[in-house]
Amino acid sequence: MSTSTATEHAIGAAVPRQRHGISAMAHDSWVVAKRNLRRMTRIPEIVVFGLMQPVMFVLLFSFVMGGAIQIPGTQASSSAYTQFLMAGIFAQTVTFAVAGASAGVAEDMTKGLVDRFRSLPMTRSAVLVGRTVADLVQTAFTLLVLAMVALLVGWRIHEGVLKALGAFALLLLLGYAFSWIGALIGLSVRSPEAATSAGLIWLFPLTFISNAFVPISSMPGWLQPIAYWNPFSATVQACRDLFGNQVGPVDHAWPMQHASLVSVGWSLIIMAVFSWLSVRKYRSAVG
Repeated sequence: MSTSTATEHAIGAAVPRQRHGISAMAHDSWVVAKRNLRRMTRIPEIVVFGLMQPVMFVLLFSFVMGGAIQIPGTQASSSAYTQFLMAGIFAQTVTFAVAGASAGVAEDMTKGLVDRFRSLPMTRSAVLVGRTVADLVQTAFTLLVLAMVALLVGWRIHEGVLKALGAFALLLLLGYAFSWIGALIGLSVRSPEAATSAGLIWLFPLTFISNAFVPISSMPGWLQPIAYWNPFSATVQACRDLFGNQVGPVDHAWPMQHASLVSVGWSLIIMAVFSWLSVRKYRSAVG
């Protein structure tokens, strides 16, 4: 029996035909998620290379550029900048996972795996939900390792464990919302290579036109409203507040004063819109 046939039988056996509605979707999604998580453990390079980029960002910004970048109201120092930086690096890490999600979905499409899933008695949305859940687990692991590295270079949490957990929850919510953007990209392109490029190119302006690496007050006046209402900026500011890493003067812009609320709102809107678009695109692609 071939590997693909064995996989189909295994998944088919795990998906009872009598399940209906949300129960069926949840069960089928978990089956697909486990398949993707097993693949990550069998190809550890996926996880290792996913960790290397954010770790390099932490080290380069902290030790190479940290002493040259001054936050208003503070002296230029790598220590102060590390406290300011880490929320931005965390948020960048969860959003850059979009590239992996888009490439993974595109690879499944080009290899015909999605067609095999289609032949099984499973809910169609489960393929995408399972994929995004698996990406969320990988992102959580990456955040854990990155937090350990940040602690080694001098980053600290000053508001207690519960608020810190709240900050990481906001990061994972944003990352999960963005993974649906990656799913839509993966369904819309013809190759994993194109999906990787398409998944990254728009993230650079999103992350740099924000408060992740420099204060928004240092930007041109016409650019500041864009940066303030950037969902990335809201999550970064919320994490700084919850971690106790606010460095420099307080920003009185409304989105920054209500950063946690704005972060959750943006994440839910992005998730609702792009999950609907992704499932619709998936159904038209395999229908």
